Amino acid sequence: MKKIGFFGAGKMAEGILSAIPSKKGVLMAEKVAERAAELKAKYGVKTTDDVKDVAKKAQLLFLAVRPQDVASVADEVRDILTSDQTIVSIVAGKTLARLREAFGRKVRLIRVMPNLALRANAGMCAITSAPRTPKEDVEAVEAILGGAGATVVLKERDFDAVTALSGSGPAYFAYMEEAMVEGGIALGLKPAVARLLAEQTMYGTAKFLRESGMPLRPFIEGVCTKGGTTAAGMKFLDVPSFKKTVAATLKAAADRSRELA
Repeated sequence: MKKIGFFGAGKMAEGILSAIPSKKGVLMAEKVAERAAELKAKYGVKTTDDVKDVAKKAQLLFLAVRPQDVASVADEVRDILTSDQTIVSIVAGKTLARLREAFGRKVRLIRVMPNLALRANAGMCAITSAPRTPKEDVEAVEAILGGAGATVVLKERDFDAVTALSGSGPAYFAYMEEAMVEGGIALGLKPAVARLLAEQTMYGTAKFLRESGMPLRPFIEGVCTKGGTTAAGMKFLDVPSFKKTVAATLKAAADRSRELA
């Protein structure tokens, strides 16, 4: 297996790291000494405060820095990188073309759109690659990220939609949970109880649907017994305006993703 390195060691990088079966030989660049010590103690990985060390020693390079830090990292490592190395970028909004401009024409490129659930080993990661990137490198990234959730390989043109749906989706999901919690509190439940009920219900429903593969509409109709409590509540939710609001939300996020690219 190719030696793995990280430019950056934040929470998303840690989520990926936790999914790597063997962490022996993994090298992470982190300038904050306390954070580097934490990762070394927790995972047994090697750390360095110099991104050039990673560029010299690893073949599969995860780029996990803030968008505004990409240029400075590229400036330090561009002349070191070779055609045998692959950068795997999880940086939001940085297209393959932008990454090519930053890191030069020699290095191979893979772009990943993850979401925050990666930090709980339940992430959703979309993967795309530049021409000349070997299939085995894409498969290696799929295998690593698959250990931290689910993956899908797509064309880059789909990434604005992915950003809107799964990238931004955790905030929308949490907003729906917040609304359910507030509704439960209004009905007299204690806040902690309302949150537990809402959160476990959402988690369990998603888990069942994922594992069963059951179509969504039959599932909804199966829960909505005629004349029952769910049907009474769905009269307020199952209206065209609700789905139009969700569609408009996703479109606004996708439009913004295109603007930022």
